[in-house]
Amino acid sequence: MRGIYFGLVLVGVLMITSMRPVPVSETVKWMSFEQAVAKSKVEKRKIFIDVYTDWCGWCKVMDKNTFSEASVAKILNEEFYAVKFNAEQRENVVFNGTTFKFIASGDKGYHELAAALLNNKLSYPTVVFLDEEFRMIQPLSGYQEPKNFHPIIQFIGEDHYKTVTWKDWQAKYKSPY
Repeated sequence: MRGIYFGLVLVGVLMITSMRPVPVSETVKWMSFEQAVAKSKVEKRKIFIDVYTDWCGWCKVMDKNTFSEASVAKILNEEFYAVKFNAEQRENVVFNGTTFKFIASGDKGYHELAAALLNNKLSYPTVVFLDEEFRMIQPLSGYQEPKNFHPIIQFIGEDHYKTVTWKDWQAKYKSPY
């Protein structure tokens, strides 16, 4: 009986521990594309865009494993305006004088801004980095694990890409993992 009680207590503790909310300081502060552009016009900062779809399994895994990781969230919050962009959203987006629209295709479709950001290669998940003037720095497609993603966002976020080669950066990069 004592073993059963201990087991129930342990299960209760594990449930409470696993249900604890993630501290606010460890979550990415997502915004819309329009919000990020408007904010960047006032306070210059690079824009990080997670282009996803609701049906994309790897997008959900990246949300759960990568974007929820504290070291990744910290860099995204400090160095970028982070955007979640649904590649199948139906709302128009006006950017740089152009109205980007949803294009119906079969049962679903795609958004013209997603196509523009991904160079017409609609692959999910894909993340896109824009500089402070909204110019493309780099798109990066596919699922990214935190330990592999961290050096990339630090390289771009801290502007090392402007002065150091990727190879040299990798040699001096200090991983938090």
